[in-house]
Amino acid sequence: MKNSSNRLYCVVVEGSYFSEAEAKRALLDPFIEDWVEERGHFRAHNLSEIEAAPGVALGALAIEMIDEGVFEITSADPDHPLTEHRARCLAETIRRHNMFDAVEIEPCDENRV
Repeated sequence: MKNSSNRLYCVVVEGSYFSEAEAKRALLDPFIEDWVEERGHFRAHNLSEIEAAPGVALGALAIEMIDEGVFEITSADPDHPLTEHRARCLAETIRRHNMFDAVEIEPCDENRV
């Protein structure tokens, strides 16, 4: 059994988005805009270079709709999972950018991939 220090976490967000694609776009846009302001251009491969939070690459984030307007954000990179600390940092960044109406962190369901 995993102890709390290596338990996987996710960020659960609520917003008025109708699909995972819309919610993902809302998540990515502020970071891409900052990247373009700093560097003048953006390419898809840059997603792995942009950090959404310390140790959390924007391109490694996966978002899934778990209920109408409720989405779960996880790390799709098994080498860089969302630990409690990373999930808290990511949640704080999301709150600062005001992308979603509600932002919470939760332990991930260990049975899911």
